[in-house]
Amino acid sequence: MEYLQQALFVLMAISAIYLFAKKVGEIRRNIFLGKALDLSDNAAIRWKNLLLLAMGQKKMFKNIPVALMHFIIYAGFIIINIEVLEIVLDGILGTHRLFLPLLGGIYNWLINIFEVLALGVLVVCVLFLARRNWLKLKRFVSKDLNGWPKTDANFILITEIILMSLFLIMNAADQLLQQNGAEHYAVTGSFSISSFLMPLFEGFSNSTLIGIERTAWWIHIAGIFAFLNYLPYSKHLHIALAFPNAYYAKLDSPGKINNMPEVQNEVLYAMQPELAPANAAPPASFGAKDVFDLSWKNLLDAYSCTECGRCTAECPANITGKLLSPRKIMMATRDRLEEVGKNINQNKSFIQDGKSLLHDYISVEELRACTTCNACVEACPVSISPLDIIVELRRSLIMEESNAPQEWNSTFSNIENNFAPWKFSPDDRDKWASEMAS
Repeated sequence: MEYLQQALFVLMAISAIYLFAKKVGEIRRNIFLGKALDLSDNAAIRWKNLLLLAMGQKKMFKNIPVALMHFIIYAGFIIINIEVLEIVLDGILGTHRLFLPLLGGIYNWLINIFEVLALGVLVVCVLFLARRNWLKLKRFVSKDLNGWPKTDANFILITEIILMSLFLIMNAADQLLQQNGAEHYAVTGSFSISSFLMPLFEGFSNSTLIGIERTAWWIHIAGIFAFLNYLPYSKHLHIALAFPNAYYAKLDSPGKINNMPEVQNEVLYAMQPELAPANAAPPASFGAKDVFDLSWKNLLDAYSCTECGRCTAECPANITGKLLSPRKIMMATRDRLEEVGKNINQNKSFIQDGKSLLHDYISVEELRACTTCNACVEACPVSISPLDIIVELRRSLIMEESNAPQEWNSTFSNIENNFAPWKFSPDDRDKWASEMAS
């Protein structure tokens, strides 16, 4: 029976890891459907960003109470996984508390830390559930989150509560079995949090306690494997992608918008025709119409978005009632990228489906509402840039489709003809000064 349990555990572990690795491979492929972009410069600054933004959650601490709660969940997720390593090895080897004889007294100290963190995670998840569903914070009741996104967030929080509860129940039953001298349950010393749960199980027989402990153990680890495979389909993928996303964040001055080399060259060649290459080919397109036209960093941004809504809460266009929501821009980009990925999975290569990110997922009205103020980028905890995507889509809209309001077209025409937004000849630009003198 023991060997059967080991075999089932190994099969479960291999299946979970295989399915997770397969999905991760698909996500990586989808990200690199984007255009090439070299972000290998300034490694020291990039590592600093990774440590401060992703690991240290620097931007979160603009709101200290929420930041501390988020940090408890984050620390719990990272540190409690050390215990998961022991559980996995126990499942493979058929042992129980494998690290106990190796660590001695340190083992009890570590488990107590894990239990305190587990309780912290449990309490914070309950508070976050309340914030999302009962306090009705504006950024959590937005129509951006209607349907699955809202369910996804609640499901993750509830799952965390269940997993932490199972961890504490498992330890409580384990302590009673230690006190009863049950075989294989070596004495670890008292556990600080689960000890309070022991009275719930006092008076139970050893066989019942073993059943409780083993059931909690199996559901706990199976839940972790299930969570591992749910992660790539959830907004909580940011748990992993926040690190590379922070590393590859833009290092330019805040709000800087990169020029298009194709347009710069056209201006240069018009001014200095001798510099134009004889075999110069016109650019294939301007801006971005679909995910293939965005950079891989834009697509990494989309997968890294945690849908927290801080970007939308800071967006002046959204605050004044415009349709634009930077969070929705990122969610729509990710949805389109996932659809493209499914297309490739089915057909081995992308087959045109008559859809595009522009128009089908993101509307003209949303793009026109953006003032390019950079507030969304500043607000994002891991420096995701909805603005880069908006600018590229708007470039395609204007330069490929000539789709711009009349007011914009007048400005463009004036800049082209008069080298300024105003409808005055350059020769007459200083005329007001001479009129004042007279």
